[in-house]
Amino acid sequence: MMQIFLTGATGYIGSAVREAFVRAGHEVTALVRDPEKAKEISRLGVRAVIGELDKPASYAAEAEQAEVVVHTALDASPRRDKIDRRAIDTFLAAATNRAAAGESAAFIYTSGSWVLGDTNGPAAEDAPVRPTPHVAWRPEHERLVLEAGRAGTPRTVVLRPGIVYGGNRGIIADLLKDAANGLVRVIGEGKNHWPCIYARDLADVYVRVATNPDASGVFHANDEADESFGEIVDAIARHVRMRPDIRHVPLSEARARSKDVREQLRALEETLSALATDVSDKSSVAAGRLMRARVSVTRAIEEIRCTDTAQTPF
Repeated sequence: MMQIFLTGATGYIGSAVREAFVRAGHEVTALVRDPEKAKEISRLGVRAVIGELDKPASYAAEAEQAEVVVHTALDASPRRDKIDRRAIDTFLAAATNRAAAGESAAFIYTSGSWVLGDTNGPAAEDAPVRPTPHVAWRPEHERLVLEAGRAGTPRTVVLRPGIVYGGNRGIIADLLKDAANGLVRVIGEGKNHWPCIYARDLADVYVRVATNPDASGVFHANDEADESFGEIVDAIARHVRMRPDIRHVPLSEARARSKDVREQLRALEETLSALATDVSDKSSVAAGRLMRARVSVTRAIEEIRCTDTAQTPF
């Protein structure tokens, strides 16, 4: 059993990660802002610490007690980059202090495939980064984490998930809901490839990387599929009761007209080309190979049926 300190424990990725660590028998302490949510996760076998990423004094001591700090949270405010940097500095200091005292210490930082930008083909962990504008600050944060772990004490990991699906949250779940409402907008031609990963598989990667003392450096977390955005939309359209209208919108128009943050992200996602179509050899050794041949639209629909309280016309 390991002692884990987790941020983002009630978020989309973090909640799956939390469940995976608890399921594996580890002791999880989670940073939570909302007292009500703290009560909820406490009933699920997690010790909650009420605090905020922007206030290191509220969690620094707790982080230093953990063998592994797993950072999945991202503040939603315009100051997200500054808050993330403050959290990184705090967690690296905690891990460094533990390592200096001769105790096991590791820090896992969540980045994303967006830092790769337009790859024009598969990209391994050592590929150069050309981040899309909204994550232009990420590479510097990755560098800080990797530099801190260069000597192996503490051990540091940068995890770059692909597009996460599963449950009723995330971009693919939104596409399912759009299809159920009769209209799906495809920005651009839909020929760009999305590196996807099922939420529970991603959570399993976190557990494997956390518990493997040889896992360090950068890891791409994506399944072995290679669908284009258009293929994903077409698969979704075939699984709803009435086939939706699929409309193609030029990327420039989508960027100019979009006011919704999620739509902006979806538009920016169109600038990504194919990421590596399976987990690299390094990831396979440290994290265990993920065998998920295709994005399971059926499974995603069933999960929405089970978790969404509203009726869904699928």
